[in-house]
Amino acid sequence: MKCPFCGYDDTKVIDSRPSEGKKRRRRECTQCGKRFTTYEIVERPALMVCKRDGSFEPFDRSKIITGISSATKKRAVSPEVISKIVDDIENKMANEMRTEITTAEIGDFVLASLKGIDQVAYVRFASIYKDFSDLESFIHVITELNG
Repeated sequence: MKCPFCGYDDTKVIDSRPSEGKKRRRRECTQCGKRFTTYEIVERPALMVCKRDGSFEPFDRSKIITGISSATKKRAVSPEVISKIVDDIENKMANEMRTEITTAEIGDFVLASLKGIDQVAYVRFASIYKDFSDLESFIHVITELNG
């Protein structure tokens, strides 16, 4: 690690501790003796989403949050819960060392999460995700929830 004060290449770690999902390191330059702080985070590979038409686009948290927020509108589901669902998707892909996910996998994951959180939001999200075109589709999903 290069010293930000004198540019010398050799520094030593004085203290290391976790801080907000990062590793905080207090360092000291072995040449000038000045101290500075660095933060270490795990770099995740770029996650790409394979869409239904076969095209790819970068994973966009905000799109998923918007979709879930629409389904949970006027429901007792906090923004933190919604954010956790998206975090869980990202963490699952990172833990599996995957760089691609399909929209179907995202939709299924969100549905599975909503099923245990809010059944009305589950039905709302399913109606958009599964592209319901008739009343029978709604009845089928509601029947699955009750069964």
